[in-house]
Amino acid sequence: MKIEWTRPALLDLESIRDYIRRDSEYYADRFIEKIIEAVESIKKFPKMGRAVPEAEEESIREVLLHNYRIIYRVESDRILVLTIIHAARDLNQRRTKPWDVV
Repeated sequence: MKIEWTRPALLDLESIRDYIRRDSEYYADRFIEKIIEAVESIKKFPKMGRAVPEAEEESIREVLLHNYRIIYRVESDRILVLTIIHAARDLNQRRTKPWDVV
């Protein structure tokens, strides 16, 4: 199964890196590596993450990494990374949901 990143997920990754980089370039790069490693582990076990409660759809899943939710969709031939969002943010307050964009 292949992994594909949506544009919003790539922008999330960039924003996280930029935010952490303000304090430490080393830790910013290391944290991004951890996110990518977490996504790569999904490739082996696509349903390892829990179903996202806000999505009410079994194919929309997430894995947690520190204070971040890596939200993805499991499809027949790929895993689509939808967003990486801080766990403190309320998805119910967003007008458009990450799974509605693609």
